[in-house]
Amino acid sequence: MPARRLSPGNRRIDIMTQRERIYLFDTTLRDGAQTTGVDFSIDDKRRIARVLADIGVDYVEGGYPGANPMDTEFFASNPYDTGSIAPGAAPRFTAFGMTKRAGRSAANDPGFQAVLQSKTDAICLVAKAWDYHVRVALGITNEENIDGVTQSVEAIRASGRREAMIDCEHFFDGYKANRAYALAVAKAAYDAGARWVVLCDTNGGTLPHEVERIVADVTTVVPGTHLGIHTHNDTENAVANSLAAVRAGCRQIQGTLNGLGERCGNANLTSIIPTLLLKSEFADRFETRVTPERLVRLTQASRILDDLLNRAPNRHAPYVGEAAFATKAGIHASAILKEPETYEHVKPESVGNTRRVLVSDQAGKSNVIYELERLGIDVKRADPRISRLLDEIKDREAQGYSYESADASFELLARRTLGEVPKFFTVDSFRVMVERRHNAIGKQITVSEALVKVFIDGEPEPLWSVAEGNGPVNALDGALRKDLGRYQGFIKDVELVDYKVRILTGGTEAVTRVLVESRDNETGDRWTTVGVSPNIVDASFEALLDSINYKLMRAGATVG
Repeated sequence: MPARRLSPGNRRIDIMTQRERIYLFDTTLRDGAQTTGVDFSIDDKRRIARVLADIGVDYVEGGYPGANPMDTEFFASNPYDTGSIAPGAAPRFTAFGMTKRAGRSAANDPGFQAVLQSKTDAICLVAKAWDYHVRVALGITNEENIDGVTQSVEAIRASGRREAMIDCEHFFDGYKANRAYALAVAKAAYDAGARWVVLCDTNGGTLPHEVERIVADVTTVVPGTHLGIHTHNDTENAVANSLAAVRAGCRQIQGTLNGLGERCGNANLTSIIPTLLLKSEFADRFETRVTPERLVRLTQASRILDDLLNRAPNRHAPYVGEAAFATKAGIHASAILKEPETYEHVKPESVGNTRRVLVSDQAGKSNVIYELERLGIDVKRADPRISRLLDEIKDREAQGYSYESADASFELLARRTLGEVPKFFTVDSFRVMVERRHNAIGKQITVSEALVKVFIDGEPEPLWSVAEGNGPVNALDGALRKDLGRYQGFIKDVELVDYKVRILTGGTEAVTRVLVESRDNETGDRWTTVGVSPNIVDASFEALLDSINYKLMRAGATVG
C-alpha cells in the first residue's frame, strides 16, 4: 500500500516514493546587504543568523571574509546562539568569495586565501559563466576562466572543507549567448568536486519558461541533486523562476528574507518556503529542514528583519504581510466566518500570521463582529451597540477616517462605544509655535515649541509640559509624552516610528488624514492610530492622543 497523506487542499494524495530533499541557502547577510539603504551592524548579522537558524534553512552566507573589518570579525566566531540550537542542527555557515585570479596560484592569491582560511562549513565562490563577461570584465581567455574554477574548487576540497560551491554568475544570459561555454563552466565546477553548482540569473531578466527549459538542459551535464538556483527580481519573477528551476531539477534554492537584494531584490525566501511546504505540487514531492513547527515563526522572522532595518513591514507581502489574510468586503467576511477556506489559500496560523476582517465603509455586521471577537470583546450579534458602532464607523469614514490601517484607533472606538475605555486624562489645551531664527553661529534654523495642558483623572491641578522639536508634530509628541503623572511609567518606552499624511480634498480648506505608528521599545509591539482634520497639526494630535490612550488601555492602567 502506498503511503497516504492529506494535502493542503484536503485531497488525499498517493505518495509512491520518498520525497526529495530541497536545500535552502540564505544570502540575506551578503546579497541582501547590497540593498539600497541597508547597512547591517555585526550585532544585526548575528541576530539575523540566529533567526535563520530558528527557521531551519540549510545554509547561511555570512559575507566576504577579509572584505572589511566587520565581516572579518563576524567570521572569526560562530554566528549562532549555540545554547538554543541542538548540536549539528545549525545551518552551514558559508563564506563568499571569488575564484582565484588568473596568472596566480590559489596559494598566492590573498583574496582567495582570506576566504579559504575562514572558519566556515562551506565556501561559495562566484565564477563568470558568460563568455562576454570573461572577455570584458576579467580580460582573460575562456580557458583561463575554466581553469580558475577548477583550481579553486580543488583548493577548497583539499583544505578539508565540507563543501565547495560555485555561483555561475550571469549563467542564463551566458547560456543564451553561448550555450556550450556556459555548460562547460558548470560542468568544470561539478567535475572538480563542487557540492553545488548554482545557476544565477544575475541581471534578473530571465522568465520562468526560459528557466525551466534551460535548467532541464543543464541536468544533462550536472545532476539536479548538485544544482542550485539564484534569481533576482527585476521582472517580478524571482520566486516563480526559483520554483520553475525546482520543477526542472534544481535541488538548492538561494534567496533572502523579505526579498532583500540589490536593484529589485533577490528571490524572496519568505514566499518560497511556505509555498514549498503548503502547496501540494511541492509538498508532496519535496521536503526541507523547515518543519511545520518552524514555519509558524516565519512572520515573526520577517518582522524582526524589518525592525532591525528600522523600516515598516510590507503590509501586502504574501503569507507574512498584515494584509495577506485581510478581508474588506462584507459578503467575503460573512463567508470567512462560516468557512475560512472560501477566501484563504492557506491557514494564516500556519505561517504565524493572523486573519483580519477589516472594518470600513464597505463593512457589514460580520466584519465588525469578527473584529470584536479577534480583540476579545464578547458581544452578541443582536446587541444594538453593534449597529451603533457600524453607523459610527461609516460616518467617520465619510469624514476621511480609515480604520483598515489603524487597528488601535478602531479598538479604542469600539471599546468606547461599548463603554469599556476609562478617561485617563483630558487635554485642556495645546499651543504650537514655529520660529525661524539665526542660531549662535549665525545659521538660520527653524525651531518648533509646543505647550500642552493636561488634567489627569482625579487630580485637581493640571500638568503643563513644554518641549521643542524639529517640527510642530515632533514638539507636540514630546510635550504630550513628557509628563503624564502617574501614567508616565506606562509610556516611557513608547516612541513614534512612522508618520504618514494624506491630503483628502483640494483647496485651502483641505481635509488631512494622519496615520501615526508607535512602538513600545520594551515589548516590540507596534500599533497605528488615525486622526482627521482640516488642520494637519490637529489631525496629528488626535492620532497621538489615540496612541497614548491605546497603550494605557492595553497596559491595564486604571483611573482614580
